[in-house]
Amino acid sequence: MPTSLPRSVLVVGSGGREHALVRALHASPAQPRVICAPGNAGIAQDAACFAIAADDIAGLVALAQRERIEFVVVGPEVPLSLGLADQLIAAGIPVYGPKADGARLEASKIFTKKILLKHRIPTAPAAFFSEVAPALAYVRTRSIPIVIKADGLAAGKGVVVAQSAAEAESAVRDMLEGGRFGASGSQLLVEDCLFGEETSILVVVSGRDYVILPTSQDHKRIGDGDTGPNTGGMGTYSPAEVVTPALLERIDREIVRPSVDAIAAEGIDYCGTLFIGIMLTPSGPSVIEYNARFGDPETQVVLPRLATDVLGLLWAATTRRLAGLTLALRPEHAMCVVIAAKGYPDAYAKGDVITFPAALPPGVSILHAGTARKPTGEMVMNGGRVLGVTALAPTLREAADNAYAVCDQIGCVSKVYRRDIGARQLNRTP
Repeated sequence: MPTSLPRSVLVVGSGGREHALVRALHASPAQPRVICAPGNAGIAQDAACFAIAADDIAGLVALAQRERIEFVVVGPEVPLSLGLADQLIAAGIPVYGPKADGARLEASKIFTKKILLKHRIPTAPAAFFSEVAPALAYVRTRSIPIVIKADGLAAGKGVVVAQSAAEAESAVRDMLEGGRFGASGSQLLVEDCLFGEETSILVVVSGRDYVILPTSQDHKRIGDGDTGPNTGGMGTYSPAEVVTPALLERIDREIVRPSVDAIAAEGIDYCGTLFIGIMLTPSGPSVIEYNARFGDPETQVVLPRLATDVLGLLWAATTRRLAGLTLALRPEHAMCVVIAAKGYPDAYAKGDVITFPAALPPGVSILHAGTARKPTGEMVMNGGRVLGVTALAPTLREAADNAYAVCDQIGCVSKVYRRDIGARQLNRTP
């Protein structure tokens, strides 16, 4: 790992993932100055925040120059897809996060699926459409349930797992005719539904070199028992023990290494986090999606489990010194429970006042995702996913108990959260 680390870091984004990154970078032995743009009310308690939107590419580059930033870490996918990394590199500012060609792996599900199929990386059979009639004709030839995906970015909500032919037809029409996701849904991908447990594999990539971060398992649907619509993520835990050492070795051999090599073979010089969503099917692991950045809320449980300096890790990837690096992990289990606003992922209220417990148990932290501060000083809801309560403990059961105890103590009239984060693993554990 390089010895000379940056003394000033800009984190781009405003969610729980970015709050986790700010705290992890602050904890570096290098003690860098960390700032964030645009940040949120909780991040502002840990770092200076600048009111520059994550999609204001010129504004972010100017901020980095004005504040003499030596390293930028980009959280969300939108600025990456808009070429923020390209512009920072052109300005001579090192950045962790792929350029626009690499961000296309997330910005276009069709682009990614074509790469997966071309390079024979395990994934579900699929077809691509821009017109309703051929899409519906294809759906009628496939088994139900079936998955309908908007091609472009849709904040984690552009996927419908249709449980009937009527629901599939409705999803196709909503996207292609109804403009449900705007330009992101002008093309769609229809793929067979995979069955099994999901796991999230986060990989720090530097060209053809990479390091796999601790395993985790996300909970996408809004309701207990994996019911209701998909969200950006309602909670997660790490490690995901369903991914045994032998299975992780297989995932590395059949999916991670081929994915990194395929991306390079397509002419993409990738530097950043490659998030691989994987379904553990009865016949083996299969890729659901690529994301071109740290997961949210996976980051909130993965980073606390790293004993390796996070700043040093990301800087090693950016400066192409990742080869041979071995991660040091903490033995504890981590859980993050997301507190959302009632109505999310659809319409939800903003402005409800949030109150917090006077003290937190050891190992528990509250990461802010969608919060704002009123002139009176009160903290209020300002987003669909509002807070992430993360607990680190010797066992997953203890982490769950500690996280939920704090969730119960947080006051807000319209808070909602799942009560079964980690249930699959907890139910497997005696």
